[in-house]
Amino acid sequence: MSTAATGSSIVVPDGFVLHTENTAHLLLPASNDAFLNPVQEFNRDMSIACITAWSEQLNENKEAKWTEKMRKKREKEKEKFNANKKRKGPSSRRLCADPLQPETTDAEYQETPQAKYHPYKFTVLEALSATGLRAIRYAKEIPLLRYVVANDLSSSAVEVMRRNVRINGLSSPDDASSETTTVSETKPGTVRVTHGDACASMYSHRPENLRFDCIDLDPYGTAAPFIDGAVQAVSDGGLLCVTCTDLSILATNNYPEKCFANYGGIPVKAEFCHEAALRLVLHSLTTAAARYGRFIHPLVSLSIDFYVRLFVQVRTAPIKVKEAFSKTGTVYVCSFCQNFHTQHLGKMVEKVNAKGNTNVLYRQQVGPPCGEKCEECGSPYHVAGPMWMDAIHDRSFVDRVLAHIDASGDKYGTVTRMKGMLSVVKEELDTPFYFTPSRMASSFNCISPPLNSVASALLNAGHRISRSHAAAGSLKTSASRKQVHDVFRSWVTSHPVVMKNVPEDSPKRVLLAKEAQVEADFKHHPDSLKATENVKLVRYQQNPEPNWGPGTKAASGKKRKIAEIDQMMDEADNTG
Repeated sequence: MSTAATGSSIVVPDGFVLHTENTAHLLLPASNDAFLNPVQEFNRDMSIACITAWSEQLNENKEAKWTEKMRKKREKEKEKFNANKKRKGPSSRRLCADPLQPETTDAEYQETPQAKYHPYKFTVLEALSATGLRAIRYAKEIPLLRYVVANDLSSSAVEVMRRNVRINGLSSPDDASSETTTVSETKPGTVRVTHGDACASMYSHRPENLRFDCIDLDPYGTAAPFIDGAVQAVSDGGLLCVTCTDLSILATNNYPEKCFANYGGIPVKAEFCHEAALRLVLHSLTTAAARYGRFIHPLVSLSIDFYVRLFVQVRTAPIKVKEAFSKTGTVYVCSFCQNFHTQHLGKMVEKVNAKGNTNVLYRQQVGPPCGEKCEECGSPYHVAGPMWMDAIHDRSFVDRVLAHIDASGDKYGTVTRMKGMLSVVKEELDTPFYFTPSRMASSFNCISPPLNSVASALLNAGHRISRSHAAAGSLKTSASRKQVHDVFRSWVTSHPVVMKNVPEDSPKRVLLAKEAQVEADFKHHPDSLKATENVKLVRYQQNPEPNWGPGTKAASGKKRKIAEIDQMMDEADNTG
């Protein structure tokens, strides 16, 4: 046995290692029976910040409704008093809470003492908790949390969770153990450990009085099997936090049939595939919610390293469900130059009737928006989607999260990167999709222009631009791809292409043969460099450690038993 001092000493049994992240302390078996990826600290930090900001907003809304309710109640009481006074005449007795007070001929209304508002405490379900690290940090670091349910199907993971919850002083009284030393005697929140199937747990909480305010899905791989249960088990106005790590399916075109099976859409084979991955997951969420008269409102949608992380608010409103198909569409992407066209599935049309009332009609779109071949380079179009085509971020919510992070000081270990990514997200245009000048230059076989030169040319032409958090050196713009290509054609006039290096049958020759409709002005534009770019922030991830990447999935079932048998046989051979 060894002892490690962390606030108060924690006994570390043989075969275990102590892991500390922010305020949480974990005892983990060296056999990897419960999955933990230390690199995901950024994910956990961002989740705590977003859930905290959402819970504060939720509490403010509930307080505002409560205050309005109390105001109407006082007005009603005063109206009732005045009506009684008028009916009884001037000799009415003064209404007073104290019966010993003398009568008076002039009755006066006395306002009852105002009740005190109690902040709303919310509940969380972490459906796939593994080690319990995320649940423990939620309980310790989110002020308005009532309790968090940490669930897992693996019995070994549940055993690890119970141990970790106890040493952090967050277990329920009936789950407390005197055998384990706690780090803290205080209980900022309670972690309730459950052992069971995640889907079954969520389906059992579909009734309104049993729903969770926040549900966190952070599986190893796809979250698709859990989405249907999650959109039903979250409360009205509640928060869904969804992680998907299967970008080999979402962000490539290697397994389009698998992507369709999981998310109901086809991925994009283009440099903006990571943004398309976000939109595919949002499409899966909105279609799942719509089946139950609910709709989604994306707050923050992030493409991070090897996974996507989305924070989505779910509300119940059948009238809003009708708008879902107008926010969904397909994308036609050129197989060579990545020129694209979007095709919304539906549209909303406002029609004023004879009485002057406005009716909203829901109609199909006219299509397709393009031909079979790309009008820029002559290559064929490929179809992707359907996917979410509306905004993927809520800027006002991003501002709230940034304000929370600024007020938190050094609370988060990855604060620099959190500020950097959210600063880019805040400025990001709602239009799909981004491009990188280097990839665009390769289509023209020319040297790549500087990022600021391309940005200035687009701004000088009257278009809007922004960076994208999903790729370093990327730009999003309100300009069409044809207009972006014209910028590069203007660039080629001053930086000629060596045509002998371009094959005769290459689509590059078709791109280069076209003349720019408008000559680009590469003169520096003052808005080409955003104010936040002058601040030293980590906007894009750098490898935090050697051999960095997705962690190894926890051993389970048959594989773990085989490993244990092999170990026993090795020990027998050594002793023999």
